[in-house]
Amino acid sequence: MHSEKENTIDSVLVSAHLPTKWGEFNIVAFNNQNDINQPHLALVHCSFDSSRATYLRIHSECLTGDLFGSKRCDCGQQLDNSMKLIAQHSGVLIYLRQEGRGIGLINKLRAYNLQDDGMDTFEANTHLGFEPDERDFGVGVDIAKELGIKQIVLITNNPEKISAFEGSNINVMDRMPIIIPPSDDNRTYLQDKKDKMGHML
Repeated sequence: MHSEKENTIDSVLVSAHLPTKWGEFNIVAFNNQNDINQPHLALVHCSFDSSRATYLRIHSECLTGDLFGSKRCDCGQQLDNSMKLIAQHSGVLIYLRQEGRGIGLINKLRAYNLQDDGMDTFEANTHLGFEPDERDFGVGVDIAKELGIKQIVLITNNPEKISAFEGSNINVMDRMPIIIPPSDDNRTYLQDKKDKMGHML
């Protein structure tokens, strides 16, 4: 179901033109009441047309994967492949500042140490006192509404992201999987996402 958490999207703070390696986009920063210095972002293709089904990716921040190319996860590769699809179909990326499944970077690194000692990613989060996944995808739905999106092709493997749109008046027309071949460094991590969180891998 659509998140019942309090809407943390107040307003668009600023938007600007952003040429990227994937194509021409506008980057839009949204007021994040949880941390004003870490705004949620939307990359909106310059040919975006809200009257058509929007190829949409809701991507939670993963500094280690998105920026540094960490092999512990598939986040950076998912982001790159999603942006290629979004550029091809004039879609939208919503980038949520929910590092480490919502536990923040410091706790994420603590969880890494626990994983190195034998825990899986979800056991490590709960050992630190968090839910296995603390993210709120309803924030992404709220941003999609602000952008005037009415129907989407959702780029995801995560059933929770599909469920977030239930009751939102945004119609999920189709799901586009984003499958990354496993490596020796992330094979167990990907298997845990499939077995414990129902990711469609």
